Amino acid sequence: MPRTVFYTASSLDGFIADEGGALDWLFAVDDGGDEADAFFGEFYAQVGALVEGSTTYSWVVDQEKLLAEPERWQTLYGTVPTFVFSSRDLPTPDGADVRVVRGDVVDTLPSIWSAAGDKDVWVVGGGDLAGQFLDAGALDQIVVAVAPVTLGGGAPLLPRRVEASRLRLADVTRRAQFAYLTYDVVPATEG
Repeated sequence: MPRTVFYTASSLDGFIADEGGALDWLFAVDDGGDEADAFFGEFYAQVGALVEGSTTYSWVVDQEKLLAEPERWQTLYGTVPTFVFSSRDLPTPDGADVRVVRGDVVDTLPSIWSAAGDKDVWVVGGGDLAGQFLDAGALDQIVVAVAPVTLGGGAPLLPRRVEASRLRLADVTRRAQFAYLTYDVVPATEG
């Protein structure tokens, strides 16, 4: 069974987007350029399926103009299948392997894991969707790139109470202005 990883960026005060849903604050931070690209490339090479909520998916599609320029999907994501949890119909770029799913995370896990094969599942966002994977006992790791920015409000990193017994610090790394924190998630029965 593949690992499921919530890999995201966060402000220092724990938000993944500002109150308007924008990420301008994130892209204003020095990420180290080529070094950050190499690190992400290594991570992404191990990804067999993406999972996103409809807000995250819609933001990416709009921000990257993927409906007008659908060929860019391949540049960004290649052929990795993307599962989008949504209660509404969503447009998809031509040629993209986007699967809009409804309902409970648990019901979709077999399809996600099957699509990922021997590779990891990347929960791209948002925080509530990652929390649903955690609640289902299907989240193995959380990787947070903490930016030196405070937002004072917005979309929380993980809108759940998670006790320290459920998270084990596995790694801390500095890349340019980001502190990368990697936590292994301890199954509820062990925590």
